[in-house]
Amino acid sequence: MAHASWFGPGALTFLRGLKKNNRKEWFEEHRDDYTREVLEPLRAVAGELDVRFAKLAPEFEANPKRSLFRIYRDVRFSKDKSPYKSHAALWVYHRAPGRGVGKEIDGGAGFYLHVEPGASMVAGGIWMPPRHSLAKLRDRLADDHHRVFRSIVTAPAFVKRFGGLNVGEAGVKLKRMPRGFAEDHPAADLLRFNSFTVSARYSDREILAPAMIDKAMKDFALILPLCRWLNSALGHKPAARR
Repeated sequence: MAHASWFGPGALTFLRGLKKNNRKEWFEEHRDDYTREVLEPLRAVAGELDVRFAKLAPEFEANPKRSLFRIYRDVRFSKDKSPYKSHAALWVYHRAPGRGVGKEIDGGAGFYLHVEPGASMVAGGIWMPPRHSLAKLRDRLADDHHRVFRSIVTAPAFVKRFGGLNVGEAGVKLKRMPRGFAEDHPAADLLRFNSFTVSARYSDREILAPAMIDKAMKDFALILPLCRWLNSALGHKPAARR
């Protein structure tokens, strides 16, 4: 699909302004800018991703309404009471569990697009799954399926692009083995993960480029084997067509 640009410079300008003026009065004064520069383009990106995933991996869906993360922060349990996020994001989810953004149902592994000045990225996998899902993933890894998983996350193209599974965030990987698994298990390094995600940063120029979705889909195609392995372990099957 030919497209002049998915996001214009105004998207990053708005998000920079919101970060500096994170209060309701400022947001309401610039709500039209948010809708025009951020929300509507993000919906268009979701619609295009849905078309692309229908061909690449039909079990995944990007819905222009359900895939978008809300701009409003949940401040109930946070010391930071800033009401708005200073980024925009969407989630491409597996259709079987029917999970849109913000639902409590466990929707398995999927794909993520994040727009933020100086910190845009794409990502994929499953982040901090609930205990019952994490148990399923660990059981599958312990049951000799770690060999296939390891071949996915150590594939040359995968490592070259993403470097491997994300480990930088606190709590993503345990220092000790989880209870019930031997210290010398051949999958010990993998069993200590609480999340299974990868990501790649995009420069401001890349996130504003007309070919942004082409680039993102190439990254998502590299992440697809990881997502399908994770979803298979959770009982969410791949699909050949919709």
